[in-house]
Amino acid sequence: MNAALELIAEQGFHGAPIASIAERAGVGAGTIYRYFETKELLINTLFQELHNKIHTRLMEGYNTDRPVRERFIRAHTGLLRFFIAHPLKFRFLEQYLHSPYGAIFRRDQIFGQAGDEDLYRMLLEEGKARQIVKDLPLVVLFALAFGPLLTVARDRILGFVELDEPLIAQTVQACWDGIKQ
Repeated sequence: MNAALELIAEQGFHGAPIASIAERAGVGAGTIYRYFETKELLINTLFQELHNKIHTRLMEGYNTDRPVRERFIRAHTGLLRFFIAHPLKFRFLEQYLHSPYGAIFRRDQIFGQAGDEDLYRMLLEEGKARQIVKDLPLVVLFALAFGPLLTVARDRILGFVELDEPLIAQTVQACWDGIKQ
């Protein structure tokens, strides 16, 4: 799984055939196929594990009784810190979410068909219902909330900007400012 993550983050999906993943992992391609029938299944499993790990981390200490703004700030700060600490995972996620693989996930997330409770969808829906967040379609709210965060994380990983705690806080606040009423 780590070899697949690294290779995909570095080379993209097409630049990471099973044979190359197996070579990097120090196993035969047949070993990978024993666990994953297809490369697509490997990629989707890797994404799901990473998504679950991030979700678990964001839910630590998350309190639904706290104000919407406070929960958003807490979750977004945690997410940005995760991306900074794990650049290869961020690069994999970014590729995944902007690929045909991720389009299905994003659609299900935005439209509430993912089969689980999506933290951000629920938070944004609550914010809209309580007139704390702009009354825009969820897809637009997701773009306003995540677009700047992902760009800043990418630019940090590329070495274009150094993010200290005050700048992380300002970045997350700017994301909030983009969606609040």
